[in-house]
Amino acid sequence: MVALPTTPADILPFVIAIVTSHAFITIVFFPGFIHLMLITMFLTWYERKILARIQLRIGPLYAGGPGGILQPIADGVKLIFKEVMVPYKADKPLFLGIPLALVFLAALPFAVIPFGQNWVIANLDVGIVFVFAVTSLFPAMILLFAWASNSKYPFLGGLRSLFQQVAYEIPMWIATLSVVMLAGSLNLVDIVNAQAKLWFIIPAFLSCVVFFISIMAELERLPFDLPEAEPELVAGWYTESSGAIFMLLFLGLYMKLYLMSSLVTALFLGGWWGPAFLPQPVWFIIKTIFVATLIIIPRGVYPRIRVDMLIRIGWSRLLIIALVNLFVTIFLLSTGILASWGL
Repeated sequence: MVALPTTPADILPFVIAIVTSHAFITIVFFPGFIHLMLITMFLTWYERKILARIQLRIGPLYAGGPGGILQPIADGVKLIFKEVMVPYKADKPLFLGIPLALVFLAALPFAVIPFGQNWVIANLDVGIVFVFAVTSLFPAMILLFAWASNSKYPFLGGLRSLFQQVAYEIPMWIATLSVVMLAGSLNLVDIVNAQAKLWFIIPAFLSCVVFFISIMAELERLPFDLPEAEPELVAGWYTESSGAIFMLLFLGLYMKLYLMSSLVTALFLGGWWGPAFLPQPVWFIIKTIFVATLIIIPRGVYPRIRVDMLIRIGWSRLLIIALVNLFVTIFLLSTGILASWGL
């Protein structure tokens, strides 16, 4: 706790103490705002490069830097200076405000994501509940933005997004229950610490599969990108977005991609645990980028599925598999089999 300055001479030491404090570093630099912005920009370039390799193309190349690494900066500058087109009779406050709200909602859960034993902004006892509570607001915000645009194609895309995310959130939550039971805690730091000897992907493999498929639907990634199906809805719920609004929407989506990949790492892949020759946050980021890669690859490989298939997979297939794995976890815990594995 830094004491408040009482004289003008105490102001500079007070500012230095604040800036050099662990809380300030974690919030502003890592794993806070600056780290989040850099990784999000990297993911936009990284996805283009991966898809280019899959499709035998070069990808970003001429924007500057090795391999076009400065392409995200060029895109951001271009979008900032483009005109924001507000549709006729749109609800202007909602249309302009919700993109900022989506970025905030995507960034807020990172406060409880543990990148290391001491690299977490807020170590909440109900960390996983906090993450799901915040991310569950996304569908409603997307539908509000689509409605505010006063255009039928965005509204249809917003409705699809709402139905899709509700259908896949329930299997995702049930899949997470297996991890919570194995760790005996809702605290993400405790969940990662419980995987010091054995990653939860082994005893809860089915939960990991269900969780991974569910987050792909949550993120509206192919083959689950029905809310933005170009042949039917132009560009889905962000059809009417332009300029800085378009940039903020995509910033929020790629933040959410990084968030969901981080959750897979924390829940199933041992979080920061790894050989000691690399720092804990480095292991966490490496695993998270690996998960993000697995989420990105289907975009260049698989076609879009039908709406009826999408809903049926979420409400029947994944829900049943998640429940089966939950009962398997209960059986393993009650019989003491996991105790022999160090859990």
